[in-house]
This record gives sequence, C-alpha cells and structure tokens, in this order.
Amino acid sequence: MKKVSFRNLNDKLLSGRLELPIDQFPRAYALFAHCFTCSKNFSAVRHISKALTQNGFGVLRFDFTGLGDSEGDFADTNFSSNVEDLLAAARFLEEKYQAPKLLVGHSLGGAAVLFAARQLETVEAVATIGAPASPEHVSHLFEESIDEIIKNKSAKVNLGGRPFTIKSQFIDDLRKQDLPDALKDLNKSLLIMHSPQDMTVEIENAAKIYKAAKHPKSFVSLDGADHLMSDKEDSHYVGDVIATWASRYVSIPDEIELRSPDSVLVRIGREKYVTDVQSGPHRMRSDEPVEVGGQDFGPSPYDYLLASLGTCTAMTLRMYADRKKWDLDEVRVHLNHSKIHKEDCEDCEDKDHMLDLIERKIELKGNLDEIQKNRLLEISERCPVHRTLHGTIKVDSSII
Repeated sequence: MKKVSFRNLNDKLLSGRLELPIDQFPRAYALFAHCFTCSKNFSAVRHISKALTQNGFGVLRFDFTGLGDSEGDFADTNFSSNVEDLLAAARFLEEKYQAPKLLVGHSLGGAAVLFAARQLETVEAVATIGAPASPEHVSHLFEESIDEIIKNKSAKVNLGGRPFTIKSQFIDDLRKQDLPDALKDLNKSLLIMHSPQDMTVEIENAAKIYKAAKHPKSFVSLDGADHLMSDKEDSHYVGDVIATWASRYVSIPDEIELRSPDSVLVRIGREKYVTDVQSGPHRMRSDEPVEVGGQDFGPSPYDYLLASLGTCTAMTLRMYADRKKWDLDEVRVHLNHSKIHKEDCEDCEDKDHMLDLIERKIELKGNLDEIQKNRLLEISERCPVHRTLHGTIKVDSSII
C-alpha cells in the first residue's frame, strides 16, 4: 500500500491510499468513493479494497475534501464537489499509473461514481453498494435541521456521532442532481449491490436505479448486511463479487507469454518502466522507483545486479563450507550500489570519471573461528559473478 496525494480543482491536497496486488502488475485500476462523511480508512472501504487487490486490481481510495486527511473545509463541499474530487483522482491515476477502468462507490459515493463515470471515457464498469436513487436522499440524515439550515444558511448537525456543519448550498446542490438522467447517459456496465435489510438507504432505491439504467446491468442482493457493511465477511464478499463481475466487463489484457531460445528474455511495454523478465520457467519483474518516473512494481536493474552478486556469493560460501564440513548455519549478504568520483579511490589510475562502488557486507552465522571467517571472505571474491564484474566484459548487441 502506498500513501499518495493529489490536488483537486480548488488546489486542495487530497490524501489517498493506493493498494496494489502482491507480485503482479494490476489487471486494471479501480477508483473507490467512500460513503457520506466516511473516509478512505473506513473498515468497509479497506476490506472491499483488499478483496479487489487480492483479485488482481489496483485500487485508489481517498478522502473527499474536508474529510480524513484531505485539506479543505467539509462545510464548503457538496455533491458536485465530490464528483469533481473523483475526476481529480481519476486524472491522478491516469498521469501516474493507468486510467481507471472500474469505479466503485458506497452509499452517497455510489451516486457520485454514477455521475463521474459519464465524464470518464476509460471507465468501462461501475459498481454501487447501498447507493441512493437520488443524491437528495442523504438529506434525511439531518432532516430535523433542514429548516434551520435554510433559514440561517448553515447549521451544525450530528452525523454518526460527529458534528458537521451543513450549509444551505449543500442542500441546494443535492436538489439539482438528476440521477435517472445521468443513468440514461451512463453507457457503462453497471452492478448494483444492496441489502434488503438496509435501514439507511432502503432497497427500493436499488430497484429505481436498476429500472432507470440501461443494459448491461446486474443486481446482487446483500442479504443480512447492514448499510455500512460493518461485518468484515460482508465487505470481503462484496469485493470478491465486484472483482468477478468486473472481469467480464472490464477489458483486461491477456498475460503475455514470454518465450525465447535464449536463457533470459526481457520485455517492456508502454507502462513506465515495468519490465518482465523470463528466465526459463521463472518470471520476475523489474521497475524504477517512483521518484525517477517508475511505479516501483519490482526491483530496479541495479537491484537485480546486486541480487545476482549476493546470491552468487551466498551460494559459493555455502558450497565451500559444506565441502570443508564447517559449521556454517547461515549466510547473509548486505549490498549497496553507488557512484563515487575516482579521485576518492586510492587504487584508481583515471580519476576524472565516476566509479561504480558496490559495498558487500557478509554476515556469517555458525560455530566458526576467525581463521574460517577470513577464509570465507577470501572465497567470496571467487564467486563467478564477482569474477565477471571484475573481468573484461564485452556485450555484443544486434537487432533481431
């Protein structure tokens, strides 16, 4: 999981979490919109996002303006600003990673993704969870204060045990939204998930959304679940169902099969700078850190170089100790790569250029005396990769 941040149209810094699958490039990216006055760290949001990543999706969940860790004043926001925040999050994904293909929204966030999806061409599927058929539905949470809000232009209300200032412009904005009209122009695959026992947003809302939407559309009943998906099992189920459903409606590139008559094949596509490495039956991934333009989905090329030297060193010492029947329990090789000026190198003749410096620290565990340890240090310099790095190397390149 990565902490990320991006700015919305009002130059407010929004805080997010980008969750990625383990050991694989995301099949597609999803954008998650949390419920009214919730946050990116709300339990249902976390559990649904985790289920999606376990199914190969990358998921960006973030705090709307004025909530959680995001900048801004909640009192100055409204439904339209939430939609704008979603569009800003989508732009961030497109610029830094890949444009989202799936939108997921919970409660009022479900209504927001339906409006945002119309403006995002890359989005192919939308999933809503306990969404209202009209954004104005959320006003029932503070209906006792509506007259006061309209009369005084604002009022403090208690939502979920926390005080929030609601301004009259928030209510005015809700009343302007026409969800059936938005659904007519959606042109995306739609999954509606709702609990018959939802006491906050009644099941009739799902029926209205389903009736207004065009095909392809699907409905899944979340029998027994509450509105906030407070049961962890319900949340994981929702995430698993969305991932399975989306695999039918989201275009996911086929895994590219890598074959080569040579011992190692390396491939890079358009994703900066994600690189697949095939070595016989073994598949690996390389990338560059985010700060240099990559996405950090794998070790960098120099990390692999260090890994090659480290593994060769460890194997060589293991073989030697076994042959000598020495009591060596474990070898750990710590490596770092840097560049130094040759003028800082006492043994270098040409001091006008930079020198690659690899620092190798060997940790030996076992019942070994100092003579054995020093001998193993000498042997470490005989490992084949070490000798290759110190030898004369010729790389013969050609276009095939």
